[in-house]
Amino acid sequence: MKNLIAIIAGEPNSINSEIISKAWKIKKNKLRNLFIIGNYSLLTKQISKLGISIPIIKINKLEDFKEEKKLFILDVPLKFKSIFDVNTSDVKTYVFKCLNIAHNLAKTKKIYGFINAPIDKKIFPNKYLGVTEYLSLKNKCKNKEVMMIHNNELSVSPLTTHVEIKNVTKKITLNLITEKIITLNKFYLKLFKKKPKIAILGLNPHNSENKIKSIENKIIRPAVIKLRKLKININGPFPADSAFSKQNIADYDVIVGMYHDQVLGPFKALFGYDAINLTLGFKYIRISPDHGTARNIVGLNRANPQSLISAINFLNKIND
Repeated sequence: MKNLIAIIAGEPNSINSEIISKAWKIKKNKLRNLFIIGNYSLLTKQISKLGISIPIIKINKLEDFKEEKKLFILDVPLKFKSIFDVNTSDVKTYVFKCLNIAHNLAKTKKIYGFINAPIDKKIFPNKYLGVTEYLSLKNKCKNKEVMMIHNNELSVSPLTTHVEIKNVTKKITLNLITEKIITLNKFYLKLFKKKPKIAILGLNPHNSENKIKSIENKIIRPAVIKLRKLKININGPFPADSAFSKQNIADYDVIVGMYHDQVLGPFKALFGYDAINLTLGFKYIRISPDHGTARNIVGLNRANPQSLISAINFLNKIND
């Protein structure tokens, strides 16, 4: 049997139970090494309400997992009254407990890695901002972790993740750029067996027209020069408005932006659900689908499981 992988059920008030059950039905013959970390009672009720029929087994410890064509759920306590409207305070405790269980299992190598289904950012205190930042603190690699959105044609990576636009400029330093790109280069090579060709973007429109005191000339260009001396294949900074040309997509493996939406917006417009969110820099593999909780379609049986399926396929492929 392959090393075990886990899916964290994530936000209860979401499409997560739907995409998990749909993905399992599509991939069930190849998922004998996969289990769910979440609340058994809630997930079974949600899946049943959606009219999706799959065999589900509750386990209370990982040792009870068996290699069978059934969906095993490692049960995590959760109070709820309504199956698609769980109290926010209960959700917070539940989600953090699920994340901690997955982190500890991966850190002790009881599982190869994990996929976390979407989680509402509202539950995170300001110091964490999101799952990426929370797990980076757990892994003691703050500011060295890298968010990378990947598909077979292109990957993108924002230097700052869940940071408000007004705070982006003061976050961008030569040290941050070099640390993040070194991590990106190292783990891309490890995962894909090739050194990535990296394009890095400027922050301002038209790179602030190459003004001497611009962030492009004071910080980003010196970082590129430093990284190239370290034998990292990186070019830029490129103006963001023309970065996602067909030629650049063909020429580069990764486009690195200064902030979240600078690269994720164009990427999602190009590739839609055909992408996964990888966190690089940890001692284990952490992936999530490249979409949110989609509360507007919760319980309507309209969710697309493709990104979760892509995450499962990727984790199983590198786990061979």
